Amino acid sequence: MALTEKDVERLAVLARINLTAEEKETFARQMSSILDSAAVLDELSTDGIEPLIYVLSQHNVMRDDKVRPSLTNDEALANAPLKEDAMFKVPRLI
Repeated sequence: MALTEKDVERLAVLARINLTAEEKETFARQMSSILDSAAVLDELSTDGIEPLIYVLSQHNVMRDDKVRPSLTNDEALANAPLKEDAMFKVPRLI
C-alpha cells in the first residue's frame, strides 16, 4: 500500500505537527514500507485458529485480602496539616 504525500499531510494535521516537503516525502516512503510489511500478515491462513485475548495464560496475580492490624484514626491523622471531625481536610477542587 503506497501512501501519498497528501495522506501524510492529513496525518500531520491530525497529529498537529508541521512537516516540510522533504519530511512528507520521507514519511510517505517510510510509512508505505511499514504498511507493506504489515500486509504480509494478510497472506497468512488463520483457519482453525482460535482468537486470543492474551498470548500467555493468565491467572490472578493479586494477593488475597486479609484483615490485618492497621492505624487507628488518631494515628492516621497525627501528622495531617488539616483535619476536621476526625477526617482529613483538603482544599476544595471545584
